[in-house]
Order: sequence, then C-alpha cells, then structure tokens
Amino acid sequence: MPAFPRLLLTLLLIFGAATLHAQDSNPPGASAASPAQTMDQLSNQLDDIKAALRKGDEADQSLADLRSTALAVQDQSRQLTASLAPQMTALQAQLAVLGPTPAKGAPAEAPEVAAQRRKLDKAQADLDAQIKQSQLLNQNAMQLAAQITGLRNDQFQARLASRTPTPFSRAFWAGPARTFPDDLVRLKRLGTRFTGAVSEAWQPPNRQPLLWCLAAAVLLLAGGRWLLERLLLALAARHVPDGHLRRSAMATAVALTAVLTTGLAAQLAYTGLNWNDVLDDDTQNLMTAMVRLVCLAAFITGLGRALLSVRRPSWRLPALSDLTAQWLRPFPWLLAAAALLAGMVERTTRTIGTSLPATVATRGLFALLISGLIGAALWRLRRSRSEPDRDAGEAVPRPVWVSLLVVAASLGVVVSGLCVATGYIAMAFFLARQMLWVGLIFATTYLLVHLLTDLINTLLSPRGRGGQRLQASLALPSHKLEQANVLLVGIVRVGLVLVALATVLTPFGAGPGDLLVSARQTLGNLKLGELAINPASIITAVLVLLAGVLVLRVLKRWLREQLLPKSAMDRGMQESITTLLGYLGGLLVVVLTLAALQVDLKSIAWIVSALSVGIGFGLQAIVQNFISGLILLVERPVKVGDWVSLSSDVEGDIRRINVRATEIQMWDRSTVIVPNSQLITQNVRNVTQANALGRVQIKLPMPLDTNAGKVRELVLGILRAHQGTLATPAPYVQLENVTAGAMTFNCVAYVGSPREVGGVKSDLLFEILERLRSEKLPMSSPQSMLVRTLPPLDESIDGQG
Repeated sequence: MPAFPRLLLTLLLIFGAATLHAQDSNPPGASAASPAQTMDQLSNQLDDIKAALRKGDEADQSLADLRSTALAVQDQSRQLTASLAPQMTALQAQLAVLGPTPAKGAPAEAPEVAAQRRKLDKAQADLDAQIKQSQLLNQNAMQLAAQITGLRNDQFQARLASRTPTPFSRAFWAGPARTFPDDLVRLKRLGTRFTGAVSEAWQPPNRQPLLWCLAAAVLLLAGGRWLLERLLLALAARHVPDGHLRRSAMATAVALTAVLTTGLAAQLAYTGLNWNDVLDDDTQNLMTAMVRLVCLAAFITGLGRALLSVRRPSWRLPALSDLTAQWLRPFPWLLAAAALLAGMVERTTRTIGTSLPATVATRGLFALLISGLIGAALWRLRRSRSEPDRDAGEAVPRPVWVSLLVVAASLGVVVSGLCVATGYIAMAFFLARQMLWVGLIFATTYLLVHLLTDLINTLLSPRGRGGQRLQASLALPSHKLEQANVLLVGIVRVGLVLVALATVLTPFGAGPGDLLVSARQTLGNLKLGELAINPASIITAVLVLLAGVLVLRVLKRWLREQLLPKSAMDRGMQESITTLLGYLGGLLVVVLTLAALQVDLKSIAWIVSALSVGIGFGLQAIVQNFISGLILLVERPVKVGDWVSLSSDVEGDIRRINVRATEIQMWDRSTVIVPNSQLITQNVRNVTQANALGRVQIKLPMPLDTNAGKVRELVLGILRAHQGTLATPAPYVQLENVTAGAMTFNCVAYVGSPREVGGVKSDLLFEILERLRSEKLPMSSPQSMLVRTLPPLDESIDGQG
C-alpha cells in the first residue's frame, strides 16, 4: 500500500480515537445505583413527564422528547424486572432447602434455622415488592407513551387541517412582515452566542484541537472521499468476483463513501468547536442536528451518484439510458441542498422560537422548492424517455412499481402546489417532505435488494466458488443449492420491502387509520342487520383482499416457475403442491378479509340458514367435484402429466386438475373436460402410473428356408442400437410360430414412456426393412390361390382320341 494513503488512514484513526475520547470519557469510580434508587429515579422521571403534560407543553418536539423519555423508562423498568427475577429464584431455592414451616404441635426447628427463615422471608417480601413496583413503573410508562402518541396524532391531524390565507393575498405576508423585527432579534441572539462560542474555541487552550479537527475535515472533503472511494473500488475489483455483485458492491461503496467522509468531516468540525464544551445546551443541540442533516444530505448525493453512474454507465443498476442519467445528474445535489437548507431553517426556528407567521412562510417556500425540484426531475425523466438516444437502442419497459411511484410522485407534486396556493401550508410541507423521504427509502431499498440478491446468488450459485465449496462440504446436489438460493432471495426481498414500508410510515406522526377518524365518526353507526358498516373496516378489507390476491398470485408463480422446478419432484407433484397451496391461500385470504370486516359468524348465520337448502340441492354436484378434486390432489391416483384412459373412450394426457374438473388432452390435440367425480367413481386406466414403461412389439413373418439365427441377430442388433430403446429390460427376439408356409418372429423392445412407442416402432420398422432388403432376406408374402376356368373340350377331338 502506498505511504500517503497509509499515513492518511492513520491520521483518521487518530482523530477518530481522539473524538471518542473527548465525547465518551466519564470519570471512573461511579458506583452503580441500587434497585430502590433506580426505581426512585424512574418514578421521578414519570412524574416530570406528567407535570409537563399538565402544563400544556404540547409542542411536537417536546412531545417527541417526552415520549422518548417514557419509552426509556419502560425499557429500564423492564430490564430491572428481568435482573431481579434470578434473585427471586435464588431466594425461593434457599427457602426450599429449609423446607416448609413446622406445623403447630410439631417439634420446633433450631433457632439458627428459624432466624435464617425469617431473614429469607423478609428478603423475599422486599424483593417481591421491588418486582411489583418495577412492573407498575413499566405499565405507567407504557400508558404515558400511548397517551403522548395520541396527543401527537391529534396534533398531526389538526396541523394538516389548519389553513392560512393564500400566499397570493396580502394578509399572508402581513404576518411575517410584522413579526420580522422580533424574529431578527432572536436570530441575532443566537448568532451572538455562536460567535462567542467560536471566539472561546479560538482561545489558546482550544485553538490547537480546533485547528487539527478543521484540517482533518478539509482533508476529508478535499481528497478523502476520492481516496477512500478508489480504495474501496480497488478492493472490490480484487476480491469481488466479476459480475452483478461487483457492480452493486461498487454502487454501495460510492454511496457509503460520501456519507462516511462528509459526515466524519462535519463531526470533526463540531468536535473541534466544542472540544471543551464551549457551546451551551441549545447551540449544542442545534449543531448536533446540523451534523445529522449533513450526513443525510451526503447520503442523498452519494445514493444519486451511485444509481445514476453518469461517468461509468456499466456500473448503473437501474435500466436508465445515458441521456436520462445525464439529465437527472444535478437533481440529487439540488434535492440534498434543499433538504439540508430546509432542515437547518426548521431546526433554527425551533431553537430561537420563531413566530408562527414566519414559520408558515418558510415552510411554504420550502414546500414549493422541494415539490418543484421533484416535478422538474419527473418532467426531465418523461422527456428523456421520449427523446431518441443513439446509444440506448430500444427502450427498456419500466417495472410496474416504478410507474406507480412516478404516478404517485406526480400526484404529490400537483397536490402540494394546490395546497400552497389554497393556504394549506402544513399539508403542502408535509407532502413535500414525505415525497423526499419516500424516494430516499425506496432508492436505498432498491440498492440493498440488488446488493443482497447478488451476494446470495454469488455465494449459493452452483457455478461459483462459494456454491462449489458448499456442495463439496455438505454433499448438496446442485438443485438443492439453487432452491435454497431462490428461497433465501425471496425472504430477503420480502423482508427489505416490509422494512421499507415500516420506515416510510415512521415520520408520518400518525397512522393511516387516523385520517379516517372523521368518516368513522360520521358513518360508524350505520348497520346492515347485525353487521356494522365501518368505512375503515371496508377499506381495510378491500386492501387486505387485493394484497392477499396479489401475494397469492406472486407466490404461486414463484413456486411454479422458480422454486419447485429446481427440486427433484416430478411435474405432477409440483402442480399438485401449487394448486393445494392456492386453495389454502385463497381460504386464508377470505378469512383475513372477513376478519378485517369484523364479521362475526352470528352475523352471517341467517344467510347460511337461508341458503342451506340451495347448497344441499343446487350445489351438490359442484361440492362433490370439489371434494373429488381435493382427493385427487392429496391421494394422487392420477396427476398432471399422466396418460389415462377412461371407460367412456376418453384417452389422453392430464394437463390440469382444477377445482371442479380435470383437463385431458386427446391424441388429436383436443381437450376433454372431465368432472373430478368421474375420476374417483369410475374405472380409470393409468398407463404411466409409477413411471410405467412403453413396449414396442413387431411381428415378422419369414419364409421357412430363412436362416433364423441370422434374422435373430440382425433384428436384435437393430433393437439394441436404437437410442430410444432401453437396455434394461433388454430387448429380445423370439421365434413365436412355425406354420406350413412361414415362421413368425416376435420382436420386443422397451422405451421410457408409452408415448414414445409409436415413434420408436416406426423407426425400427424402417430400419428392419432396409436391413432385411440389403441382406437379401425376403419376408414371406401371404399365399394366394388362382382359380382358372378352362374351356370345355371339343367332342370331335374327344371321339378321335
């Protein structure tokens, strides 16, 4: 490794260690608090939270801090309960050794034993009281956290529904103009405090650490990212196999490098400025938030560079043309700058307590800025797809989820602009922030899906080094390894999508069901008999039904096309498993839909009673065929791919076993639909049951003067040489019959399936006839009798004779 990169990495490690030492150094010798003291502290924290709620301190950030404190108390109380449980077990074991207390009239136990028993009983009572108190603290903290969550949800709904004058009116700008002098004074106070902190940090005790940290930050920003990116790319090129994994690994390295270098540079600058705690609490919290915002902005830019890959198109993961990537290149930087600026202004206004009109105005401006940038990116994306690209060739079709995301973003841009125009500034700012957040989460999930999928495919591929090592060490067949590969990739993708959805819903401040509160209050009292009509339940049931059907279809397709074909099961078994899982999945979707509708069995009892007669008579045949279909799938007397023959002159291959009937393809390529009950109640001849072989039989009549041994050897050689005949059972040639005019040879060979008999028999007949003709061995022809009528004899000639 060159000397300069090694020196730079050494400096980074030294500065990182110094930063950790400056931040995490605590005075040693601090004794751990007893359980009673810990519970007193936790109880005091809960009392402080209750007092803050009674004072009406219900700002969004204050409520978030109070909720975090309540959750921390809940976690500590749970840990305290878990730590006291082993002590209770030990005390109970000691009491068990002493045995039960002597009954009245029994001999008294020794004084030492009685004293020990009293001591253990008292310790057990005290410990039991502490456990109950910690459990009570856990319950109180959980209730307070739920209460604070409800308050935040209420505030969230009220804030979204709040309306201000439209920005096109004078009244909207009158408020910020009126409060501008006071806001400017607050901002100057913050600037004065920050300037004083900088001046104090520049003093001799703090100047040297500040200069070192600033120098390291400048080095990181100037060449650290370039050097670290080159180092990671060199490692990837050397140790990562060529293919999809190298491409996704390089994209991930580019994204992480931007975050590491820029975030570390920001952390070093903050550490040098606050080396000896020269910042007050408000300024320190503000600077910490700024460091996090810088990391977020760096991640946005790094992720955009990694996905677009303008300079290296071969590294590009999305199916984007060079023209599209070039046109979208500035937007990650612009969106990162907008997010950083919006976060800094939001945090600053919260720190100095900016007036409400100024906050509303700044949020409206940033809503327009972020929505405008997203709209411009979508417009350029649409225009680039319509422009001809010389190097792209034919346009690649866009996935469905990408189209849905583009449509949702376009709709969000339009709605955000309309909200700003109509005065719903909070709603517009919320939509703009959520569009940026959702886009960031989906882009990160897209990168992680590609990285983990390529990593699993590389490690478990039978053609790769990792897969070959697994096969050699565990004695796994290749299809088992491919099956595990497909299964693990599916689990990872589903897990990442679920985590992404949960992360997307995190910053909402309230669940999606909270937006339906007003509709629930209006229509919640409507009923249909005993069934309550709840709008939220109906929407949830529809979503559950649609999601269940979609997931079921995707699961069946994945089983049929990816997982089961890589197993050792035959095609019929694969179809049976897929169909059975489809039935079970459909039943589960129906149950979940009814559960989402909150339908009770009592609510539909009258419907079942009214339809019982119709079900008993009208649906008897359908139910019979349905049950027969389940029997066919479970018992498997016939399966997909079998060649069956029914007593009704139906003979052919089974192509599909449905709920009601079975599809049988005839020899003329036509399809016969046979009810499943016929395959259960009638006689069915399964020609291919248990992998039955096909039998080719040829009878050859030969003249009596033919050399029988030569014919036997010739025909037997032809039967053995054909590629369609089997060596086991071996073919044979027998002399079946000898008559007055000919002898008959019976030639028999076996093939892999009865479906191959016709083709193989035709080939053998052609070959046998050709060889007999070349060997001058004629076959006997049927004897014919010629009857000729002679004319009558002349009488004169007869008399002369």
